[in-house]
Amino acid sequence: MNANGSTQTPHRLPENERWLSLKQASDSLGVHPTTLRRWADNGEIQVMVTPGGHRRFAASDIERFAEERRRLKIVAGFEKIWAEQALSQARKEIASRRDEHWLAVFDEGDRERKRLLGRRLMGLMLQYVSLPEGGDDLLEEARAIGREHAENALGLGLPLVDAIQAMLFFRDTLVEVAIQLPEVAHVRPESNTRLLRRINTLLNAVQLSIADTYDRPKR
Repeated sequence: MNANGSTQTPHRLPENERWLSLKQASDSLGVHPTTLRRWADNGEIQVMVTPGGHRRFAASDIERFAEERRRLKIVAGFEKIWAEQALSQARKEIASRRDEHWLAVFDEGDRERKRLLGRRLMGLMLQYVSLPEGGDDLLEEARAIGREHAENALGLGLPLVDAIQAMLFFRDTLVEVAIQLPEVAHVRPESNTRLLRRINTLLNAVQLSIADTYDRPKR
């Protein structure tokens, strides 16, 4: 499969993963196989093709995708449109940038930890933007995610610029989708301004926590 999922080539399936057929995966998600096939073709969910030409989906990818869909249910109104588009765009961007240096330095175990942190952060973001104001407890949890990310990066000997790069990629994706939202969802400017402010507030908390962790004296 290429980066955007539009052209798939046969692969030997890794043995350290549980693989599902198109029917099994679509049943797990509660959608029609045609819908899941379209998502895979659009690069929204990873798919492998066996030498025999059959589509196979990693159970962990299906579980992650299902969790994202569950999280979307807590968001209403135009924020839901933003969240759906942001999740879709983030998945595509990650797939297309696998070889960039700030991703290439991580082995598969580290990448899985980053994926888990990313899911937690997006879950927090969905909760935070759905609130009209407040959410200090969510900001504190976001700072904890920043510390975890920084400590992992420090353990790998990465400079601060590489630790921040991953967060900037995440931030750029969320903000760009929000900026485009008025054109596709007829959102009032003041509503979109509030959304952008909430996004920036939470991500500022994460990035400042990363920098603070790097600034602490080495033990």
